[in-house]
Amino acid sequence: MAKVLNKNLIRGGDGDWEVVIGMEVHAQVTSESKLFSGASTAFGGEPNSHVSLVDAAMPGMLPVINEECVKQAIRTGLGLKAQINNKSVFDRKNYFYPDLPQGYQISQYKSPIVGEGVVSVDLPDGSSIDVGIERVHLEQDAGKSIHDQHPTLSLVDLNRSGVALMEIVSKPDIRSSEQAKAYVSKLRSILRYLGTCDGDMEKGSLRADVNVSVRRPGDDLGTRCEIKNVNSIRFIGQAIEFEARRQIDILEEGGSITQETRLFDPGKGETRSMRSKEEAHDYRYFPDPDLLPLEFDDAYVDALKANLPELPDEKKARFIDGYGLQAYDAGVLIAERETAEFFEDIAKGRDPKLAANWVINELAGRLNKEGKDIGASPVSSAQLGTILDLIGDKTISGKIAKDLFEIVWTEGGDPRAIVEQRGMKQVTDLGAIEKVVDEIVAANPDKVADAKTNPKAIGWFVGQVMKSSGGKANPQAVNELLSKKLGLA
Repeated sequence: MAKVLNKNLIRGGDGDWEVVIGMEVHAQVTSESKLFSGASTAFGGEPNSHVSLVDAAMPGMLPVINEECVKQAIRTGLGLKAQINNKSVFDRKNYFYPDLPQGYQISQYKSPIVGEGVVSVDLPDGSSIDVGIERVHLEQDAGKSIHDQHPTLSLVDLNRSGVALMEIVSKPDIRSSEQAKAYVSKLRSILRYLGTCDGDMEKGSLRADVNVSVRRPGDDLGTRCEIKNVNSIRFIGQAIEFEARRQIDILEEGGSITQETRLFDPGKGETRSMRSKEEAHDYRYFPDPDLLPLEFDDAYVDALKANLPELPDEKKARFIDGYGLQAYDAGVLIAERETAEFFEDIAKGRDPKLAANWVINELAGRLNKEGKDIGASPVSSAQLGTILDLIGDKTISGKIAKDLFEIVWTEGGDPRAIVEQRGMKQVTDLGAIEKVVDEIVAANPDKVADAKTNPKAIGWFVGQVMKSSGGKANPQAVNELLSKKLGLA
């Protein structure tokens, strides 16, 4: 099997290979009703309870475009720095599935609503890449076939039938599974900031078709295989790694890659063949005769652009320039809009670097451990801000602050009141601290001798004093006293 090396090359049995990846991300449009009907898009309804006569393809029913879905697609295009096409056309894409009542899907082919754009992606190693966007088009979703509720029959739920999707097609600019995962994460973040898709992959609101091919570095593009409907960022990475290795092994054994559609099996961590890959002519695209071309002017686009929120890249630049944060910390904070807002709530009027450290390490670390998002945090921004104030005015030490955070997390309450009630204030009385220092110095003459020749050994004494005081001694005062007592000042 292949082994991944640096610079995104993959070592095969007889040399290096490069994986080439393109993504087709299907994002469910955030809207109250479907693309061509007034039926609800709410998740989790009883089967076939959110279905209009249009969705069920009853004879004589005509589609009517949902303007909010059009606006959401334009907003998405603007967020992707993409060309907005003032005229686009809806086409019929013909294929038969039991959960596609019309026998065709209303989509867009040659004239999509959004053209070329770009997504800037930060990678875990600190580098970044630009992934080109080929197009974004609107289309309707199909229903869902259910095969495990009857021994001899398959059931069909049409609640999703007609739900608006944006298909966001990237150029083949991605060169590793890590880049692919980072790209989808960034794309999801942009959509959430815009409010055009909730990005919930568990509910199917965001899913990806992943096109994978391999080639020798510098060669022409190889034959690609499409991995269909991957619904987790982790699975996207696993699917790419398996598929790249599979193709390399076939080619090195003298075989050839068959262009096909494959499925990823998360349980086995492998892809398997689903069907031969269809080409555009197989779908017999033609303009939908029931829908006029979609047209709007520049003023319509400009009005939407004027009301866009601050997007992740802009927010990151502001956090770096305005708050003086490191690029990595700013990138972590802006990944989710709610986290960025939480940080800004507590950074105002306080040390922004301290605020960033607490949000990234203490808060986010605890949320991850318990599988919660920041919206479900037991510690509010006001409570965490108060903890930072207590550190800032030296009422408590950093160690006590962590104990206080734990109390607020589990019990709630006003941090200031908790500090008063539980006697958690930092000890700044030099007399009380000096007594502890004298006892520890007197009891450890060998350590004193060591400290006189190795000043760094003072750290041991600091630790002992802090331990003896239950973390309440002022660390600065402890250091000053110890330096004086040990003759190091």
